[in-house]
Amino acid sequence: MTDKIKILFLCTGNSCRSQMAEGFARHLKSEEIQAFSAGVEPHGLNPHAVTVMAEAGVKISGQRSKRVEEFRAETFDAVITLCGHAHETCPWFPGATRIIHHGFDDPPTLAEGKTDPEQILDCYRKVRDEIRDWVQTLPESLELTSGKKV
Repeated sequence: MTDKIKILFLCTGNSCRSQMAEGFARHLKSEEIQAFSAGVEPHGLNPHAVTVMAEAGVKISGQRSKRVEEFRAETFDAVITLCGHAHETCPWFPGATRIIHHGFDDPPTLAEGKTDPEQILDCYRKVRDEIRDWVQTLPESLELTSGKKV
């Protein structure tokens, strides 16, 4: 396939979920997907997300937390919101961009109140694995109207 599907993964902080999705899309689907990620209110790359992604063989430590406004002039086939807040506040994108919501739990919220480092990482691993399994279904599971073959 010569035409890659251009996807922006969007969450609130661009610190965990969208970073994981971008990392997996680049690692598992680079022949089919041109992946980017951003946040509504970037919080910086979460070190626990970096750790659990490295455990899965995907290096995201070189990625950075980006504000969605950096991509306002870009044309995407799909902007995929990964949390409710991002879905509710997702800005308008030019062209035939399709906004799709596929929510995942927030790892820091799941880890709240936990003090054992392994239990904390397990919260991130759970979401990481869910995101990996979902990314493996892309782009076939997307219903895009841009005319590109998926």
